[in-house]
Amino acid sequence: MIKKLLSLKNIRRLYAAFFLALFVILVGITSFRSMKGYQVSLFLELDPLVALSSFLTSWTVYKGLALSLIIIVGTMVFGRFFCSWICPMGIINQIAGSIFNKLRAVDLIKMNAYRTIYRFKYYGLALFLVLAAFGTIQTGLLDPIPFITRAFAVSVYPAVNYWSGGFYLKQPVFQGGFLLAAIFITVLFANRFINRFWCRSLCPLGALLGLLSFRPIMQIWRDTAKCNDCMKCVQNCHGACDPHASLRTSECMVCMNCISDCPENAMHYGLPKNASSVHTPLDVNRRRLIETAVFGTVMFPMMRSVITSKTAAQHSVIRPPGSIAEGDFLRRCIKCGECMKVCPTNVIQPALLEAGFEGIWTPILLNKIGYCEYNCVLCSRVCPTGAITPLTVEKKIGKPPAQKPLKIGIAFYDRGRCLPWSMHTECIVCEEVCPTSPKAIWFQDVEMQLRDGTTKVFKRPYMDPELCIGCGICENKCPVRDKPAVRVTSIGETRSLTNQMSLKS
Repeated sequence: MIKKLLSLKNIRRLYAAFFLALFVILVGITSFRSMKGYQVSLFLELDPLVALSSFLTSWTVYKGLALSLIIIVGTMVFGRFFCSWICPMGIINQIAGSIFNKLRAVDLIKMNAYRTIYRFKYYGLALFLVLAAFGTIQTGLLDPIPFITRAFAVSVYPAVNYWSGGFYLKQPVFQGGFLLAAIFITVLFANRFINRFWCRSLCPLGALLGLLSFRPIMQIWRDTAKCNDCMKCVQNCHGACDPHASLRTSECMVCMNCISDCPENAMHYGLPKNASSVHTPLDVNRRRLIETAVFGTVMFPMMRSVITSKTAAQHSVIRPPGSIAEGDFLRRCIKCGECMKVCPTNVIQPALLEAGFEGIWTPILLNKIGYCEYNCVLCSRVCPTGAITPLTVEKKIGKPPAQKPLKIGIAFYDRGRCLPWSMHTECIVCEEVCPTSPKAIWFQDVEMQLRDGTTKVFKRPYMDPELCIGCGICENKCPVRDKPAVRVTSIGETRSLTNQMSLKS
């Protein structure tokens, strides 16, 4: 009994439960109330594909990504263990597949047989790496760790908070949140037709780990002298790696199910012995790989030929404080959504097409939803790739006159919509909430004659572009709700030398 409980299969289940719980907790505490120095981006820093793609785009390795060496070396020694033991996306897909299998009659041997469609992930990996080599990082679209982090941050936790509360001070909303939720649910529902469809067919990280585990030191092997070809080892195989025949080591997720399910004790894990079965080489078509590389080469200039936040300054693309220059930002941001989750005012949102296709799901500030809190630098603390550099509050707000504050934009007044300017209505909200010292908003008293012939003094607001930091609180609190009378654009941002005011006083 004890031996059965301590089987490799059950040990793997314990590890999987632990790492899934750890992931959920780390994403959950990625907030201004709970973070308290915890390594909330741990899973992203463990991701070898994040490290590789960011290296190819920027030719630097961000120090936080050195942890990925643990997974790289571990995979070369122990095989593709990450997918079934650690990866939260893989674990959730396995749970979903198990539930679907119990709800209907299914031929598990047929379900878990290898299919040629499983090659697709290698071609996807090749495409992403070619694009990364040209300088655009798009691995975050399908890399499971950024994908599931983004899904939890933008869709899952807000949905849970809607019913239970407690995660946020107010119910967060995210543009594109429903789309992300629909994609995530579709991925899970795909397990109804093919177990771990995402992991076997689409996952670029799985493909990278498959390449690294092509010849691992420790591996699953079958004792051909004991095997009676009962096929029971296939029934619960996570990777569809054909353990009953010539094992596909690049597909094997080291789930250990075949060892526990074998009635003849013919399946083993460790150093292969003389009686072990042969292994199948990587099943990838070289011609398709070349075609994929050519497609990526053609696709890259097409992506860059459209107007984006990099090729032309877009007023709506306001990046979080601490963001590096736009070109470098797009080469580093993996679209993980950590900065969106940690933001206390919900101002950081996933971009749709505001920054072009390259910038989809990258963080932008939407001041109609929130504003950048004056003393907050949390978004810079959770970025795993350095797209947002670590900031201190002192560096953000500056110490005039020696050190200027960090600007993410400048606010402008629409006098046709401003109440004191256009409607002879008293309003000083924007000046009251302005956090800078001295305030960037100042008033000029103007005596105006009203329609009935009486006169009244109004305070007309003006913006000092030297003091405005673009935090957006004036836009967010403006009582003109449909289209605020004061709006922030990215002009004047500290991170750019070109996106500046054309005229200087």
